[in-house]
Amino acid sequence: MDERIRSVIAESISIKQAVLADTALLQQLETITARCVATLKAGGQLLFCGNGGSAADAQHLAGEFSGRFYLDRDPLPAEALHVNTSFLTAVANDYDFASAYARSVAAKGRPGDILFAISTSGNSPNILQAAQMAKTKKMEVVGMTGASGGALAKEVDYLLNVPSTDTPRIQECHILLGHIICELVEKRIFGNQSPK
Repeated sequence: MDERIRSVIAESISIKQAVLADTALLQQLETITARCVATLKAGGQLLFCGNGGSAADAQHLAGEFSGRFYLDRDPLPAEALHVNTSFLTAVANDYDFASAYARSVAAKGRPGDILFAISTSGNSPNILQAAQMAKTKKMEVVGMTGASGGALAKEVDYLLNVPSTDTPRIQECHILLGHIICELVEKRIFGNQSPK
């Protein structure tokens, strides 16, 4: 058996153990969950953005909220900002790619909404501009990054900075953390319903 297989799995487990031991990060997770519940109960929405694998993560998590997670329940308003490719490519062509998500946040975001800004480096220009636009719209911003948080750390209200510099391992933890938020939000809003 290729030793790299065992090594990759061990690395992933090790980073998840570091997340589990990070009390401050877990407290941020609890706070973000509470803010999502409050936002959704008040009629707000969750917006998500990322690039590449992080765009896939954004779409995945938005789908968990707007579809369902464990419970058969009403949909929650959540959207990944890159799914309208006509909009994204038009803005990238007519303006520039760095402002594409910011323009989408300007169009869709409302005071009290939450933007999940996902960037493993924390330095993606389009994610930074989206976070800055969200602040001008009086939205809250959750940053999901790697260890340093990058420049995004200064632009967010809440930071989930996975203790790693390895992009695939960071993305694996982003999905774990996102799934935890989905599960807890769903339970707190629809907890009286049965899982399917």
